Amino acid sequence: MLDRMKRRDAWRKVLEAEVQRWSALSAEDLLAKLRDIQVYEVALDGKPYQVEVQLLQDTPEHVQVMIAVDDGSLPASIVPVTEIFIRPKGRNGVT
Repeated sequence: MLDRMKRRDAWRKVLEAEVQRWSALSAEDLLAKLRDIQVYEVALDGKPYQVEVQLLQDTPEHVQVMIAVDDGSLPASIVPVTEIFIRPKGRNGVT
């Protein structure tokens, strides 16, 4: 149990960094980059982590994005750590 908690703590560090990186983008940039789900690996302390970034919603007012992180280990990775953020669009939906 403790090992799984330590593993998920590392996932959260990766998640925080990825949320910071993606949430810094404008709604227009997010829409351009997330036409398809983005899946890639990053490393932290020499260990690989899987990141998935997905556009959940595109409304006239905002875009909603989900980021999920795990290390690919089963069964723990069946439930990755996730965060959802909303990036407002410009006035009247114009970015």
